[in-house]
Amino acid sequence: MLIEESFHDVKTADGTTMRIYVYHPKIPNYPKVKFPGVLVYSEIYQVTGPVSRFAKDIAGQGFIVACPSSYHNFVGPEPLAYDVEGTDIGNQYKIEKELKSYDEDTNLTIEYLLSLPTCNGKLGATGMCLGGHLAYRAALDPRVQATVCFFATDIHSKSLGKGKNDDSLERCGEIKGEIILIFGCKDNHVPLEGRDLIRGELRKKNVEMTFIEINDAQHAFVRDELSKGRYDPATTKLCFEWLFELFNRKLKLDYGDHDGKDVVIENVC
Repeated sequence: MLIEESFHDVKTADGTTMRIYVYHPKIPNYPKVKFPGVLVYSEIYQVTGPVSRFAKDIAGQGFIVACPSSYHNFVGPEPLAYDVEGTDIGNQYKIEKELKSYDEDTNLTIEYLLSLPTCNGKLGATGMCLGGHLAYRAALDPRVQATVCFFATDIHSKSLGKGKNDDSLERCGEIKGEIILIFGCKDNHVPLEGRDLIRGELRKKNVEMTFIEINDAQHAFVRDELSKGRYDPATTKLCFEWLFELFNRKLKLDYGDHDGKDVVIENVC
């Protein structure tokens, strides 16, 4: 599917300008076609080449993708470098930015997508690293019906944003859509104890969840550039199949209203 790239600048409550990078699918000769919207959140480096390619892969399957630039509170929309200095700056901004500002970014991006005459009104979210956590927080908004979080950081440690005391995990019961959380077993940013905590809390609240742990995967295994030897294209391809199964099922089909009945599981072999 063809893709048109653009950007949209919006003003925030703090007076800063947030740039939303937009990747819009196009189908020639069908001017009235409508697509679901997907929010894509970046790592701590803002919207880099790998994030843009990640977004275009999703847009090419028939989704309007919007990528907010998270650090508009401090710098312009340009990406930070994948080096020691860029990493240090990104990690510092991550904990200097107010949690309410992250949430406002999500709301502004949702409002932008829903304002498009080409959007069918159904929304999903995904992201990696910091972006995985932000996608998770987007799932707290009932307008977001499907979410895929790649190696989401700081959920287990409650350390996102200024003051490093976020409420993401304790609010998991607010997730009304379906969510997939994907982690590598060799991710040193989210240890086994942290993954178990996240899974356990979401299970307690009966969140519709698929929890995937990949044996040999490390942090940033979907990043196809400067990943320090961690990029795994085969595993990334499998993860995209999970993502598209969820997004196609939840965002492209019209289910009508839930009948309110429990599904009875038959005890058969």
